Amino acid sequence: MTAKLYCFGESGNAYKAALTMELAGHRWEPVFVDFFNGAARSPEFREINEMGEAPVFVEDGLTLSQSCVIQLHIAEKTGKFMEGDRTEILRWMFWDAQKGSGQQGALRFLMNFVPEEKRPADAIAWLSARVMTALATLEGHLAGRDWMVGDAPTLADFACCGYLYYPEPWGFDRRASPNIDAWLTRIAALPGWKHPYDLMPGSPADRAQ
Repeated sequence: MTAKLYCFGESGNAYKAALTMELAGHRWEPVFVDFFNGAARSPEFREINEMGEAPVFVEDGLTLSQSCVIQLHIAEKTGKFMEGDRTEILRWMFWDAQKGSGQQGALRFLMNFVPEEKRPADAIAWLSARVMTALATLEGHLAGRDWMVGDAPTLADFACCGYLYYPEPWGFDRRASPNIDAWLTRIAALPGWKHPYDLMPGSPADRAQ
């Protein structure tokens, strides 16, 4: 059976799950969630995920939500991307959920997807400072390393890169973070890698039409 991933292209959290499946060679297909028109909050979607969030993974009667849970399921099912210290891999995945994607996604949303006249300047400034501090932690960790944990790509890499390939401006500059920049280039060179807007349906360009 082909797995289904309820997702949309603008979601870095959905991208983490989709990228993990794509690189692991796990058969899957996207199911577009029209997030910006309220689909994730609809009663129909909440029947699938009471949290009203994407991504959601469905396969063989199993339904999973939360990107890290989906990533772990795929790793356990395929035997891929958990090489090395499991505790360290999980540590960085949980760090990303709180300090990485958990903050980057909110900042990118406020700076790009909220109407300009409604963007909360104080909240953006506060969140920007937290995001930059976390990115400095990531930049420091990657000094002298090819991968987040050990000598091969793991779920930690695919978690922590979730929002860093998106083109919308939210304060992250690859040129100012050479260790992150080189790491993102290495991930993008992995067989099967795709940009989030090529891997999942939905992009700002679609909504602009």
